[in-house]
Amino acid sequence: MQERARATRKVLLESAAHLFVERGYSGTSVNDISDHSGRTSGAIYFHYSSKEKLALAVVREQFATWPQLAAAYARPGIPPLEKLVGLSFRVAESLSEDVVARAGARLWAERRTIEADVPTPFDAWSVAATRLLAQARTRGELAEGVEPSAAAVTLVCAFFGLCTLTDEMPGGRNWQERLDQWWMLVLRFLQANPDPAALLARARVRIAARQEGPALSRT
Repeated sequence: MQERARATRKVLLESAAHLFVERGYSGTSVNDISDHSGRTSGAIYFHYSSKEKLALAVVREQFATWPQLAAAYARPGIPPLEKLVGLSFRVAESLSEDVVARAGARLWAERRTIEADVPTPFDAWSVAATRLLAQARTRGELAEGVEPSAAAVTLVCAFFGLCTLTDEMPGGRNWQERLDQWWMLVLRFLQANPDPAALLARARVRIAARQEGPALSRT
């Protein structure tokens, strides 16, 4: 029964996420989620007592993956700015390709229409970015005058804006190209000795190795 309940929750969560992405929070009803999921409204209320609770579950599901993403870029041996770039691509991929992550981002943007406190990942994102920038400064790789904590907040705000606005910009959802262009600009101001094209090339090799499998990603 417990396994069946988990399966039902997963179906409801993913169905709600699809609709929240397409219609937003206000444009989605419990009946819509029922029709999309093939589950009754009673089943939805059994697992989630309200639409607000279901929306919060979607947001938490998205943000629950953040520590796992960050942990994958915490090990030593990789220059911190390369880690920051690689992590940004992984998060951007999630926000672009994963329906629950996309729904969580849209729900956060529409948080004032939800009668509940919507959690945010930005403190964790800023802490991770601050740590990597501080490491880069210690290694002499950060441009003079760049203060890690202030720069991290600016980067997080700009990064989230880029990810969430890509769909609305000319050219459609080519998030990889846009993120490349963004880092080409940003790294010119972050690096002590600017060479953004080379850093991006190295980061892409690591990203590709990680995607091909754990054995290759350890190289």
